[in-house]
Amino acid sequence: MPKVSSVVVPYPTYLRVYEPLAAFPEPERSHWARYARRPDRPSYQDELRRSLADLLPTPPMAVPVHESSDAFVLDVDGVTCVCPWRTRLRGWQALAELGEELPKPVLDAVLPEVVRRQAAQDYERWLIRNPDARPWIRSSTWQVPLHWFVLVGDEERSFDKGSGEIPAMLRYRTPMVQARRRVARALRTLKDTLDEGPLIDGLVDVGRWLEEFHPRSLVELDYGGLVHTLPAGELEDDHSAADVAEGIEALRQGDGAAAGEAYGRLVERWRSVRDRRSAN
Repeated sequence: MPKVSSVVVPYPTYLRVYEPLAAFPEPERSHWARYARRPDRPSYQDELRRSLADLLPTPPMAVPVHESSDAFVLDVDGVTCVCPWRTRLRGWQALAELGEELPKPVLDAVLPEVVRRQAAQDYERWLIRNPDARPWIRSSTWQVPLHWFVLVGDEERSFDKGSGEIPAMLRYRTPMVQARRRVARALRTLKDTLDEGPLIDGLVDVGRWLEEFHPRSLVELDYGGLVHTLPAGELEDDHSAADVAEGIEALRQGDGAAAGEAYGRLVERWRSVRDRRSAN
């Protein structure tokens, strides 16, 4: 088993959906209603620590044995909204993508092939019983996928540089109807002006995902652990959502030069993040 220090510490970012309690069937609705009243609800850092702890046993656990009963909770204009962790489901989905991100020798060292094969078989059996399952949380390591920024607006940006033991925070929150509207509008522009590519594919995928949720949900884009790698000055000046919106609007207006300038700012800003990832 590899030492803990040899495992690359992930710096995940998150896209979350918070659904109102009314969107959940019983008895799950009652469970989340009771859960929302708890004073000691865990944070995303607690969730990440639990996931990393699963890699310590021999053999490591690729995914949790049982589904998490935890969630993130928000009060939205007096309405309790819940974002279930669904750690086990997300673990299965992440495991399926891991082979594309890590060289096989590294992957075998962290998660032996026999462990991955057993997890994949468990997932296939689980999907037969739960064909409509979907996660409330998407995550990405060392980056915020460009198409995520399409969902939010700069006016919805919230930044706190932190102090002492309170970490920095950068996030966006937007109503579901607004996020869907932005996706639809951006797709029309991009399909009219660009060839098919990762940006369009990503928007199509995230748009389909958003359609699975209650229309009165809230969408949150959270820089999560990525804030620990960026100096406060860079975070404070990060207005990537504004740059993405400006670039799409420039394409809509037929101004290729302005679109190129907005894209250039994005590339320059995120180059420093990629450099830190390479250094690790």
